[in-house]
Amino acid sequence: MEAAAGGVEAEGVMRVLVVDDSPVDRRVAQLLLSSDSCAGSFHVIAVDSARKAMEFLGLKDGGEEQAVDMVLTDYCMPEMTGYDLLKAIKALNPLEPIPVVVMSSEDEPQRISRCLSAGAEDFIVKPLQSKDVQRLRNCSAAARPSKGAAPCEAAVVAKRNQKPPHPAGAASPSGRRASLAGVAMVLHSSGVEYLPLLLKLVVLAYAALCLGELLHRWASSDGRCSLSPWCA
Repeated sequence: MEAAAGGVEAEGVMRVLVVDDSPVDRRVAQLLLSSDSCAGSFHVIAVDSARKAMEFLGLKDGGEEQAVDMVLTDYCMPEMTGYDLLKAIKALNPLEPIPVVVMSSEDEPQRISRCLSAGAEDFIVKPLQSKDVQRLRNCSAAARPSKGAAPCEAAVVAKRNQKPPHPAGAASPSGRRASLAGVAMVLHSSGVEYLPLLLKLVVLAYAALCLGELLHRWASSDGRCSLSPWCA
């Protein structure tokens, strides 16, 4: 288990449990949240697996519960994913759940919607950047509602992108556009991929015809060269 340096924890400092199997991404989160720009407002504890996070939070046999203000977890991890960890944390105390922010290197709408539906406060695309620090602060406040608390960015985007359902069996305009775009992309990529090959085949076929014609003329002239301008 790794903890960011910073001396004695001051009052008002947010304790963040970072869960990521990548040493590089863990280090990036530690350096960013412990930087001078954060003014010592975060205390980072880092673990390399969801199971170690479960032990730290007292969700696993033999683990001793430790108080944290937020869990920042990667989505894709071996053995136990960040999504499974999210569900376990939210089931621990439904009335006052620990805020959970999910990170992933892939910006997939379905994955984002899945995590937000399971109770995640936000979804951040890795690597973690300085602009994401305020999002973490907002999500901590949103999980414990107070007057003037700012909503999380991913939740706002997801809500803004929601559209009324279409009648059963009817294809949505966006679905039709996506299908047409997919077909056009396949045709375009196929054309680009096979065009050089087709050109080569045409050139080879033309060369073969020319060679056949030359041989035919040579044979019909009994070996005498009658093909100008090749013969002087």
